[in-house]
Amino acid sequence: MANPLFKEIEEEFERKRDKNKRSLTIRQNKIYKMIPKVKEIDDKIKLTSLKMAKKILLNPDDNERIVNEAKKEIDKLKMEKAYLLSEANIPIDYLELKYDCDKCKDTGYLEDGNKCHCLIQSLINKAYKMSNLETILEKENFKNFDINVFSNEPFEDEKLTPRENMLDILSIAENFVADFDKPNTFNLLFYGTTGLGKTYLCSCIAKALLDKNKIVIYQTAFTILELLSNRRFRAETSEMSDYEYNLLFECDLLIIDDLGTEMTNTFTNAEIFNIVNTRILKNKKTIISTNLTPNELSKVYTDRVFSRISDKFLPLKFYGKDLRWE
Repeated sequence: MANPLFKEIEEEFERKRDKNKRSLTIRQNKIYKMIPKVKEIDDKIKLTSLKMAKKILLNPDDNERIVNEAKKEIDKLKMEKAYLLSEANIPIDYLELKYDCDKCKDTGYLEDGNKCHCLIQSLINKAYKMSNLETILEKENFKNFDINVFSNEPFEDEKLTPRENMLDILSIAENFVADFDKPNTFNLLFYGTTGLGKTYLCSCIAKALLDKNKIVIYQTAFTILELLSNRRFRAETSEMSDYEYNLLFECDLLIIDDLGTEMTNTFTNAEIFNIVNTRILKNKKTIISTNLTPNELSKVYTDRVFSRISDKFLPLKFYGKDLRWE
C-alpha cells in the first residue's frame, strides 16, 4: 500500500525542517554571544508582535492602525539589526531560516495545496528505487564532463573523430536542456555500443533539469516494464502503483535507459508504444538510450513503435573505443 511510503517521505521532510531549525538556533546563539545587542533586538521584535496581537483582540475594529504601527516599529528594529550585522561583516540573511526548497519551505506542498516538485521527485526516487541517483549525479554532470577522454583519432569509416562527434552531441544535449520548455524540441535517441558515454550523458541532462526543478524519471526499460507488468497482472493495485504509472506519462522528462535489453512481446511492445506516443501527444520530453542501431530497433519492435521513435526522436550515434577499458 502507498501509506507507508508517503509516511516515510513525510518524516524525511519533517527531519529536513528540524535540521534547518537547529542550524538556525546554532547560528543565533553564535551571533548573540558575539553581539548581545542583536538578541535584545530580536526579543523586542517578539514582544512587539505579542503586544500587537493583544491589541487586535481588544480592539478588532482598529486592527489596521495597530498593524501599521507595529510594522513601523518592527521595521525600525530590523534596520538596526541589519546595521549591526553589516558592521560585523555578517550576511544580513545569516539569521534567517534556510530551506532545502524555498518554493514549499520544506513542507512538500505549495500555497495552492499542490505537491511541490521536491515532494514529487522524492516520491519518484522512492517508487523507482532511484535513491542513489543523487550520489551518481554529483559525479556525472556537465560540470565534470571531460571531452578529452574521447579519442581524436579517426575511427573506422566515420567522418568525425569520436571527440568531434561527442562535441556535436554535447552541444545538442546542452541545447536540449536550454530549450527544454519549447514545444518544438525533439526527443533524443542515443545509440551505440556499451561504454561510449550514453548513460553518462543521460545523467548530465537529468542533473541539469533536476536543478531547474523539473520532474525526472531515469530508469532502465527492463525496470519500467517490470513495474508495468506487476501493475497489469496483479489482482490488486495500490494508490502508489497508480501514482507510479501516471508519473511515467506526466513527468517532465522520462529517460529510458538500455531499451532493447528487456524481453519483447506483444505486451512490452504495446506498453512502449503507449508511453512514447502519449508523451509525444502531451509534448512531454523523452530520452531513449540503447545499444541497438535504428535498424536493429526496427526488427525488435513493431512498425508503430519504430515509426514513432524515428519520426519524433533525433538519433545520435555514439562510437569509438570502449571508454571503460581506456
